[in-house]
Amino acid sequence: MAAVRASSEVSLREATQRKLRRFSELRGKPVAAGEFWDIVAITAADEKQELAYKQQLSVKLKRKELPLGVQYHVFVDPAGAKIGNGGSTLCALRCLEKLYGDKWTSFTVLLIHSGGYSQRLPNASALGKIFTALPLGNPIYQMLELKLAMYIDFPSHMNPGILVTCADDIELYSIGESEFIRFDRPGFTALAHPSSLTVGTTHGVFVLDPFDYLEHRDLEYRSCYRFLHKPSIEKMYQFNAVCRLGDFCQQDFVGGDTACLKLDSDFVYTDSLFYMDHASAKKLLAFYEKIGTLNCEIDAYGDFLQALGPGATVEYTRNTSNVTKEESELVDMRQRIFHLLKGTSLNVVVLNNSKFYHIGTTEEYLFHFASDSSLKSELGLQSIIFSIFSDTPECSGKTSCILQSILDSRCSLAPGSVVEYSRLESDVTVGENCIISGSYIITKAALPAYSFVCSLSLKMNGCLKYSTMAFGVQDDLKKNVKALSDVKLLQFFGVCFLSCLDIWNLEVTEELFSGNKKCLSLWTARIFPVCSSLSDSVTTSLKMLNAIQNKSAFSLNSYKLLSIEEMLIYKDIEDMIAYREQIFLEISLNKKQLDLEIS
Repeated sequence: MAAVRASSEVSLREATQRKLRRFSELRGKPVAAGEFWDIVAITAADEKQELAYKQQLSVKLKRKELPLGVQYHVFVDPAGAKIGNGGSTLCALRCLEKLYGDKWTSFTVLLIHSGGYSQRLPNASALGKIFTALPLGNPIYQMLELKLAMYIDFPSHMNPGILVTCADDIELYSIGESEFIRFDRPGFTALAHPSSLTVGTTHGVFVLDPFDYLEHRDLEYRSCYRFLHKPSIEKMYQFNAVCRLGDFCQQDFVGGDTACLKLDSDFVYTDSLFYMDHASAKKLLAFYEKIGTLNCEIDAYGDFLQALGPGATVEYTRNTSNVTKEESELVDMRQRIFHLLKGTSLNVVVLNNSKFYHIGTTEEYLFHFASDSSLKSELGLQSIIFSIFSDTPECSGKTSCILQSILDSRCSLAPGSVVEYSRLESDVTVGENCIISGSYIITKAALPAYSFVCSLSLKMNGCLKYSTMAFGVQDDLKKNVKALSDVKLLQFFGVCFLSCLDIWNLEVTEELFSGNKKCLSLWTARIFPVCSSLSDSVTTSLKMLNAIQNKSAFSLNSYKLLSIEEMLIYKDIEDMIAYREQIFLEISLNKKQLDLEIS
């Protein structure tokens, strides 16, 4: 059994490396017709995000980091109510129609949803999840390049249509050398991955039509009877979504973010990305044109896919338990979508040797980049990538990870920490499991273990300023309370937030929070100082952290303070990109000098 598992893992790693090599060959070169996507579109939540994405795409194309001859677009959600990734999908279809008329119906389109504010991984909040740096590639990969690499085989075996995916997940798979995943059937086609029942409760789960084979193969084309969105384990059994591994084969499945599935264990097939043909896309577009304005959040997975397959029923439209915000018209809109799509087929591409990874939280980010994770082996992730630093300590399977950064050789970096787009001088000590992003630390500093430090450039009243968010990597920035009297329920770096405010000499008033005064959280708390230089900004925010650690007073009264929510409003995209570019050029020059010395 162990030998079978080892063989599956080797084939998965080899298939992944082949895709990476093929994509690397296409970077910076014009692609032939049908060889790659006709259009790559990224969604953005607002105009600030749209501008940030467009500028970063421009830099990538200028540096020849992406295949050329492809139309790259950023489609922004309309101003007003949040519309979810389903609403963003509808909006993107309208944008394609406006740009290309009927021509878009002959294109293969990759649509990447990246419109969130990444509250669980805030170093991606300012410039976007799809531009999260990865310790891989030369030039350095971001999530965009990895997505394009992993889907490299899709366009040439796809009928014109739209492939819908999210910015913060990774799908790895291995199939036979002569096999290809084909997206050529009418309706919708989704990828399916074997997962534990626990994982199924947080994903979409397929109820597949009966299986005719004696054993599982790496690639299977199946029909879906119905789709369940984040079902309970009880419902998985009730609707016959659960499979038993031992009933079909003598092999273990690999599991990605989940533990590997053992022989005789129960499992389900969970979702990742999906494709829709142009007939389905046109139907959705006509529906969107008819309703005009969308005023509620629609989920592309929960609201589109649950309407598909012969077993789909309307009951799910009234279930709002998985909805973050329940708008008055949500149920009505869901029912209209259900009746629009009912009867449309849901085809499933089962990938039995596949893994699904999510990198959307600080914990996932640290685990995959700075510990001995399977993903690190499969992608060939490095400890130091395009950086200047001499030493990366390792301890009990953990190592530090440095991405496009310059660290003095005397700087101390504990295992389990990640540093990206930053400069750290000689008297800097970084504890374990820290994240440092976009920062410049020149004075003596000690970052406590589990610190999160991320600096942003700001444009305020026409002047360039800086602010650094600093908290604990395990802090829940999304947790909110409705009243000032409940602020004591929030925690900052594991300490009661009320106690922190006392240490910083700040009073609990409505002015302490930005935005909605009935939704008070660390995300909206005005606690981060605005400074005139990047280094002063980091130093000041670290004093905040150390004051909490040492239970010693550090008054913030004399500073202009912002919340993370406000920092994103004031962010100066050009300066942040320029800072990264400055580090890039310095590292490039250093590498050229080293090459000359060697030769």
